Formats: sequence, C-alpha cells, structure tokens
Amino acid sequence: MEQTFEILISELVADEEFRDSFLRNPRMALHLAGDWGLPLCESEIHALMTLERSRWDRVAEEVDARLQMAA
Repeated sequence: MEQTFEILISELVADEEFRDSFLRNPRMALHLAGDWGLPLCESEIHALMTLERSRWDRVAEEVDARLQMAA
C-alpha cells in the first residue's frame, strides 16, 4: 500500500488537473484514484487531506523549476 501512496503523491505533484480536482474536492479525487487502481487506506486519505492545501502547488512549482534547471 505504501507504493500506492507514493504514486498518488507523485500524481498530485505532476498532474495539475488531478491536483486541482483534489484541491476542490479531496475525498472525491481520492475516491476516483481508487477506481484507477490506487486505493488508499483511511489513514493515508486523512494524511493527504490534512496537509495545508497551498503546499501542493508550492511543491509542484519547486519540482518544475528543478526539472527546468536540469534540462
């Protein structure tokens, strides 16, 4: 299950559309991720939902900047 959690975090950082969906309705986005084959346990859902919302955009911006510098 830990690998699923890591994949989902990667999606939240890399996929702006999924991240926006998550920020609008976290529980629904995570439910849909379960339908895609990325099921999470309740403690993982809680951990993602309790993080500061703006953190996701900041992390995505930092990763994007680092990728651009590496290219």
